[in-house]
Amino acid sequence: MTDPIRWGVLGAAKFAHEHMARAIHGAKGAKLAALATSTMEKAAPFQAFQPDLEVFLDYKAMLADPAIDAVYIPLPNHMHVEWTLLALESGKHVLTEKPLAMKADDFDAVIATRDETGLVAAEAYMIVHHPQWQMAREIYQSGVLGDPVLVDGVFSYDNRADTENIRNRPETGGGSLPDIGVYTFGSARFVTGEEPLAVQAADIRRENNVDVFAHVTADFPSFRYSSVTSMRMFPRQYMAFHGTEGLMVVHTPFNANVHGMAHISVERAGHAVETFRWPGVNHYVLQVEAFGRAVRGEAEYPCPLEFSRGTQAMIDMVWASEKGA
Repeated sequence: MTDPIRWGVLGAAKFAHEHMARAIHGAKGAKLAALATSTMEKAAPFQAFQPDLEVFLDYKAMLADPAIDAVYIPLPNHMHVEWTLLALESGKHVLTEKPLAMKADDFDAVIATRDETGLVAAEAYMIVHHPQWQMAREIYQSGVLGDPVLVDGVFSYDNRADTENIRNRPETGGGSLPDIGVYTFGSARFVTGEEPLAVQAADIRRENNVDVFAHVTADFPSFRYSSVTSMRMFPRQYMAFHGTEGLMVVHTPFNANVHGMAHISVERAGHAVETFRWPGVNHYVLQVEAFGRAVRGEAEYPCPLEFSRGTQAMIDMVWASEKGA
């Protein structure tokens, strides 16, 4: 039997505690072995479900431990590239929370280091591992929707009361597009296999120098795109793919089991609706298991850095459009 991949988590983030550390703990072929954080108090919630967790009070000390095979990085956005490179240079496979970089060009050093070391490095873009999105891509690319016309979506939540949240602070890479634009943009790219020709910042609203509302439109080779992301609206999320012969709506596309149950509805001629449901599927666990297969050389990782770079390039196009470039 193959030994499990021993994971270390770099930073005691709330998201890591609630989702990714638990996913590593529950994934096949993985062991949550270590946590690097600033105090033992921050480690206590992780030790509650993994009592034998080794705690490092220094990030680099965990990276230097030869017993750790892979590292998950949930640090604030502006720290991702630096610590991803340090992890790779320390001989660790690395899965970094999205967005891995704040500009598309910043991916290049990570891609180069991945190639030089032969290690697995990826952005933690969990939705592509969910069977909901894999089926959405199959349905779209089968042609049953007819000629594509429009892809549109919304992803919103309201965190205005949490003023210290890293998403509300420019110095930590905050904003709705860095946080959740990767989902509305990336999912459209994943399903259709197309890249934007032109992107328009239709309406960007800012508070404290971070975007809290972003309406973005784009021209793709075969369809028009429109999305809204916001950190100041009632929670809502959907993605729709509209063709000349059918409509596919991806419900609860991004926070399965939290916002609701993941499902897809496909409507075609005669108002016939077909629905597919995935109750209880945990895309974080699937992501860890897919990463493990890539580390063991059993399969290619489904979401390479080059794909993630493409999503960031689309976000960069929004900022350029906003500036009139």
